[in-house]
Amino acid sequence: MNTYKAILFDLDETLLDRDRAVDHLFFIILEKYYKDLSDASKVHMLKVFKNYDKNSYGISDKSKVFSSFFHDFPPNIAMPATDTQEFWNHYFPRCFSIDEETLTLLQLIKKKVKIGIITNGTVRRQKAKIINTGLDAIFKQIIISEEVDCWKPDSHIFHLALNTLKVEAEETLFVGDDLTKDILGCQNVKMKGIWFNPHKKINDTHIKPFGEIQTLGSLLRYLD
Repeated sequence: MNTYKAILFDLDETLLDRDRAVDHLFFIILEKYYKDLSDASKVHMLKVFKNYDKNSYGISDKSKVFSSFFHDFPPNIAMPATDTQEFWNHYFPRCFSIDEETLTLLQLIKKKVKIGIITNGTVRRQKAKIINTGLDAIFKQIIISEEVDCWKPDSHIFHLALNTLKVEAEETLFVGDDLTKDILGCQNVKMKGIWFNPHKKINDTHIKPFGEIQTLGSLLRYLD
């Protein structure tokens, strides 16, 4: 018998494939600012761009990503330095997509338990991602770190979500890809953390998730 009353989800790299969105954004940059590049050059440039993005993950200001990348690969058409942050804010949320199978799964889970999202990030970008992918039609309880002025793994943001959904920590699962921010964070308030690990990474930390899944569909076994 299902003993859980709620499931809370991380957004980036859990419900949404951020890595694929970065690829999409990179090709928009190529289309707008570069000409006549070989395939080999594109592959190399993408690797460098993703490395700069990785180093800036969790940082709101993305201007350094562009300045570093354009320094390494001078564009044919220059982007004004003052436009870089607005470019990211405008285009990046539109680079996210979600498949119908995932949306159908979330609707099914919603029939069984309460659901919500806790995500670190800026209100503008995170809300745009949620709206552009149709997740706003499914999730009504969404907590964005900038909006509440606290960030995972801070216990306060998890308590806010529990209070919003009116559930107890012990009857709530949290699903996320980050062992520290998501799993340790939720476990610190007595939630059960489910590690979303589609790429089968090795857990070389002291953090022990309650469960581990490679697909979101595997969550259904916790609700039977």
